[in-house]
Amino acid sequence: MIEGLDGSGQSTQTNLLNDFLIKKELKIVLTKEPTKDSEAGRKIREVLDKKEKMEPAQLQELFAQDRKEHLEKEIAPALKEGKIVISDRYFFSSFAYGAASGADLDWLMKINNNFLLPDITFLLKVSPEVCIERIQKRNQDSERTLFEEKEKLAKVWNFYKIFPNRFENVVVINGEKSIEEVFEEIKKIIIKELKI
Repeated sequence: MIEGLDGSGQSTQTNLLNDFLIKKELKIVLTKEPTKDSEAGRKIREVLDKKEKMEPAQLQELFAQDRKEHLEKEIAPALKEGKIVISDRYFFSSFAYGAASGADLDWLMKINNNFLLPDITFLLKVSPEVCIERIQKRNQDSERTLFEEKEKLAKVWNFYKIFPNRFENVVVINGEKSIEEVFEEIKKIIIKELKI
């Protein structure tokens, strides 16, 4: 799993990891949360795009519902077949973004308690200022989504940074280096983990 603030580069790194492992002839499933296929995923997208308003707890219940379907329909079957699953975001996003929005962190962990813990999670550490700069470059014409503001991202990071001490296998990577340098760090760890 690759996690980080909006604009931290997690989607870019997820795609690079996918391409690298495919070249190594491994069977990969690349996925992303929230999903686009479930009803819950579509509702979440409406809220994130500011087309609909929702209480933080209600939004997080939708994330958990979407994740449950995602695990049952896509992740668990892929793991059973011996495939490697790479996900762009997972429950750490719910914990950090949900708690930053005012939902109780212990409650968030409870509603995600039955979901698989990833073998490894890369957490990209990028300052909110750098994230906003990247988001502005990327989306010059479009409106920002719900969390794409410096103050909100700073709050989110305050929660993200506690997870390496609370969960196993969370590796913090300096995401402010170049795309290539960040990927080199991820690649080194993956090569060691998978013995490839």
